[in-house]
Amino acid sequence: MVLPANADRVQRHTDPKLNRQIEEETNYRITYYAHNTDEIDARLRELDQEWSIERALQANAATLALTGMCMGTTLKRRWYLLSAGVMGFLLQHAIQGWCPPVEAFRRLGFRTPSEIEQERSALKALRGDFDIDPPREDNVSRRAEQAMAAVRRHAEPRGYDATAAPPT
Repeated sequence: MVLPANADRVQRHTDPKLNRQIEEETNYRITYYAHNTDEIDARLRELDQEWSIERALQANAATLALTGMCMGTTLKRRWYLLSAGVMGFLLQHAIQGWCPPVEAFRRLGFRTPSEIEQERSALKALRGDFDIDPPREDNVSRRAEQAMAAVRRHAEPRGYDATAAPPT
């Protein structure tokens, strides 16, 4: 049994159109912050608070499992099946990167930790945190492209290829 890599397991099980939409929204934000570099620090603080899909799934599973336990204890034992089902889905997600709520959470805009980190790295590149070539032009769109290129170069040693197209 081959398990998907941690960095792309959710993306493999997400509709490619939705993956592209999430990527386009991230690229749009990078371009915006290339024009508004004075707002980068505030956006980085927002990213520190952003919930990844992993955290959302864990919170959802814990809430439903506790609800099933409480209902099973106080009402009917049949409610324990809710807890068992939720834990099965959580195990399925841990192994495969997919469970029924994944698509709903992705549609709500929850991103993977690596997608959030890509935006964070691009913003830091725009801010000048990385040792990269300075922009050759004053063109802001070019600066955003260079920031994303820097992210791709820095991402590869971490075990995932930021330049790869999302799997279909």
